[in-house]
Amino acid sequence: MSTINKQNINKLKLFLMGLENRFSENSSIFKQVNTTYISGLKEFKGTGLYNNGDIKYNFNGKTETLNISQLFSNIIKEAESYDSLSLIYSERGSVILISADNKNVTMKNLDVDPIDAEDSNNVSSKSASASTRGTTSTLLNRDYYIKIGSADNLLKEIGIMSKDGKIKNDKIRKYNQIDRYVELLEGILDKLPKNEIVNILDCGCGKSYLSFVLNYYLTEVKRKKCHFIGLDYSESVIESCRIMAKNLNYRNMEFQAIDIKDYEPSKNIHVVLSLHACDTATDMALALGIRVNSDVIVAVPCCHKEFLSQYSYEPFKNILKQGVFKTRMADILTDGMRCLMLEAKGYEVSVVEYISPLETPKNTMIRAIRTSTENDKAMDEYISLMSSLNVYPALYSFLNDWEV
Repeated sequence: MSTINKQNINKLKLFLMGLENRFSENSSIFKQVNTTYISGLKEFKGTGLYNNGDIKYNFNGKTETLNISQLFSNIIKEAESYDSLSLIYSERGSVILISADNKNVTMKNLDVDPIDAEDSNNVSSKSASASTRGTTSTLLNRDYYIKIGSADNLLKEIGIMSKDGKIKNDKIRKYNQIDRYVELLEGILDKLPKNEIVNILDCGCGKSYLSFVLNYYLTEVKRKKCHFIGLDYSESVIESCRIMAKNLNYRNMEFQAIDIKDYEPSKNIHVVLSLHACDTATDMALALGIRVNSDVIVAVPCCHKEFLSQYSYEPFKNILKQGVFKTRMADILTDGMRCLMLEAKGYEVSVVEYISPLETPKNTMIRAIRTSTENDKAMDEYISLMSSLNVYPALYSFLNDWEV
């Protein structure tokens, strides 16, 4: 064979210019570059890994830290001395193969299971078998959104899967919960902007399991650009989240140890999440979502204590004297008024059971999609209910405090 001719070297340059632009837009999900040069019967391999905005590239026993432009310039210069070049550019959820020789230069996207993208040197030989592995778990006899096989790294990091690749017996319920969460958000997330980065704010994030799961699903399955911000007042919890993000190489995440009410976003927020934030912390998250005009607000409330000590309703006096009934009614009134306030602020609201009530009674998911301007009629109803029930909801208070 003869070395790659000048015409094809120029074509290779054009392809790499496109990848350079892609890197500038998608650097937060870039994984690695692998090169294989061939001269006669010999192969010479190089590997480039992300390193604080640059690429740490090893080739022929030499390691250099280069920016993406320098890396591709070096690769082009090196290609002039070889018979052919195969370059594999890997992102989370996407792999691109460029092949160049004296006859042609081609570029194609490889439909590869994310588990195989970890070893990009062998990606072409694996791609055919990848689609047949781990497609369906029979834990609930359903086709899971977060699939065993492709999501193994994620499931191991969040403690649901053992090192040998099996869902832990005591984590089956948790696995089903996170998959159900993704299922309930699937249609809503599809309505979010397609040509911009979707910013998702997790209020009272805790260990952020669901944010990690959504990050995986949006980035590697739906191939949607996204950025996650986790808020929690606990420094130790935030630090553990940062460690997990680093272990997973999820660079499109940030975590802040801060009270929700003190958070000031530096970018447009598209989605606000709140999972089992205790009592009025849910109201704080809802109020923040309303204040920042979030396109979507999703909350699974917990620990309804506020209304229990406040509300009274004379027509139901003889019913509510039973403590169990009064507690259950307090839960319904709390979430019902939360939904009414969201409607008053221009959101279309739906309420669904998140998981079976046999697993936990705190299983109500509130989903709100911003569709219009404020609804004065709904606000009038809200104010009227405050008077009738003798309550002053935290959500109403938080919103008023922010407006002052």
